[in-house]
Amino acid sequence: MNWEFLLRMVVAGTCGALIGYERTSRQKEAGLKTHFLVAIGSCLIMLVSQHGFSDVNDVKGISLDPSRIAAQVVSGIGFLGAGTIIVQRQAVRGLTTAAGLWTTSGIGLAVGGGMYEIAFGATALVLIALELLSRVTVFVPKTVRLTILVEDNSTGIRGIMEAIERAGIKVSNYHINFIRPSENKHLTIEMMVKKLSCSPVLLADIQSLSSVKSVALNEPS
Repeated sequence: MNWEFLLRMVVAGTCGALIGYERTSRQKEAGLKTHFLVAIGSCLIMLVSQHGFSDVNDVKGISLDPSRIAAQVVSGIGFLGAGTIIVQRQAVRGLTTAAGLWTTSGIGLAVGGGMYEIAFGATALVLIALELLSRVTVFVPKTVRLTILVEDNSTGIRGIMEAIERAGIKVSNYHINFIRPSENKHLTIEMMVKKLSCSPVLLADIQSLSSVKSVALNEPS
């Protein structure tokens, strides 16, 4: 069975590498090597869980549950997923990669259990989801971060809000930071708005306000 076990780890690593290659091509934090190792590690743990205690299976009074060790992979892989998730300025990155790692561990467990068809099918579904759904989301209105540097006075903030209201823009969330560059007092206003609604006319309208120092529009990182 040793050659069969080795084949299972090779198959698991291949499935993980396919998913990891897609993540690497998109410049994600966890890429080919990480997914490759997760798949092989999960497969190895499943093999140990199923066959590593065969020498004591026949001992009287000892009862083993081969699913217990493998079950810990599902929860234990969370530390890798958490490491790929980054929260930065109200934007969350890495959720898809974290979910991919979690699924890859499941694929490794399936191969370790000899369920080749299920593992290949899951790999294909993951790749289809990552590729096709990424293209579908192109048609979904994107949210961008509108950053405005304004003088520290309520009049300036009110003028900005009035300009946004006139444009009919709905602000999903925003926050205001107080900063002190040298002796001057300023505020930065950051808000998440729909990209299509941020027309050049609106940006020019905001920039024309006397209290506004700068306006920037950025994609969430």
